[in-house]
Amino acid sequence: MEAVKFSELEVGMKGSFTKQITQEDVDKFISICNDVNPIHVNEEFAKNAKLPGKIAHGILVSSLISTVVGTKCPGPGSVWLDQSLKFLLPVKINDTITAISEILVKIPERQQVIVRTTCVNQNNEVVIEGSGLHKILEK
Repeated sequence: MEAVKFSELEVGMKGSFTKQITQEDVDKFISICNDVNPIHVNEEFAKNAKLPGKIAHGILVSSLISTVVGTKCPGPGSVWLDQSLKFLLPVKINDTITAISEILVKIPERQQVIVRTTCVNQNNEVVIEGSGLHKILEK
């Protein structure tokens, strides 16, 4: 995969990545970080907490943003410097999530871009939104 060139980036460019969040994904995430909060592992607890059932970890879902910014927009060779996120809706096991990154601002003197980051579910509901700052590394 070839690194992106800052000069080729334009305000309004978008990239996206879609993935279904499975129980296996949640289990793997738990094995990495050991977050066994009962909202992620106990169906009864989650329903008693007025959730639709067990939900995926917000950071697991937001990691799809990393895939978009590192492979699509801004793309390979970009370095994540800052990110803000708002977790708006729970993501249920087997929801299909599309992560989207859109360039809002180019900062030529620093070789940086500001992007809007959004994750939407299969019903086109925004589950996560935020903004990020990325530096474009070039030779």
